[in-house]
Amino acid sequence: MYAETTDWATTENRETGVVPSLGKCQDGAATMVGLFFSEQLDDIARAKAICNTCPLQESCFDGALARREPWGVWGGQLFFNGKVLAFKRKRG
Repeated sequence: MYAETTDWATTENRETGVVPSLGKCQDGAATMVGLFFSEQLDDIARAKAICNTCPLQESCFDGALARREPWGVWGGQLFFNGKVLAFKRKRG
């Protein structure tokens, strides 16, 4: 099983049955990668909306904080340089 061969194989994940491939952002073809790593405000809003319906939102966010993700939308929050941004401003 996927969870047993990755870092997600924690006791908590085994007990809850939560597997990263069950995330709303996972479609098996990586078609949403651009959405979650976009600079466009509307894409960022759409990515956050997808996260808000995901059963993995909290664990995804916690993992991103622990890994200090350099950028992108993780667990419904926008990261830049390992920190959560409250909002993103338009360029210019």
